[in-house]
Amino acid sequence: MNWYEDEVQRVEKEAGKLDYQPETIFYGSSSMTLWNTLYTDFADIKPVNLGFGGSTIAACAWFFDRIVAPVNSAKTIVIYAGDNDLGDGSQPEEVCLFYRQLVARIRDKFGDIPCYFISIKPSLQRWEIIAQIKMTNRLIREVIDTDPNQHYIDIFPGMLDEQGAPSKNLFEQDGLHLSPAGYALWKNVIRESLGLTFSH
Repeated sequence: MNWYEDEVQRVEKEAGKLDYQPETIFYGSSSMTLWNTLYTDFADIKPVNLGFGGSTIAACAWFFDRIVAPVNSAKTIVIYAGDNDLGDGSQPEEVCLFYRQLVARIRDKFGDIPCYFISIKPSLQRWEIIAQIKMTNRLIREVIDTDPNQHYIDIFPGMLDEQGAPSKNLFEQDGLHLSPAGYALWKNVIRESLGLTFSH
């Protein structure tokens, strides 16, 4: 886990600069890290972006005590990770186990705080492992469905075109990271899932 150290230190430093007590934690991999408009998109719920580039769900569990646990004011946690676990060769069952470990950390620290898991996205670059992505989403959703304080945010269908392939306009040229249009879609789906209005 040493290769994450620079990123983890960056997140720790940036989180300490906020001029308010954050209430909604956004945690996970580069889809969070690169979300340049996150603070304005969710300004009404006092967000903090604790994403760190390249992270796996396993890494999110590993660094939880350093990155997330210090945010004592948290009322909600939104998670996006799992993409890189599968890209690195982990099996769906392993990724689900890592998710369980992460939720266990959250429960130990924050009790029954609402947790929202954003489904692993269908991407152009990882289309060859789409079966594993779907399987992982299904396994994690089964875990979520057993806990009234866990919620599944399904961004998957909205990211597909009419042919059932990932919509190119939602991605940067690498076919993996989200474009501004991709983030606009995510914002709307996540705000709806969180029960937020679209007035601002």
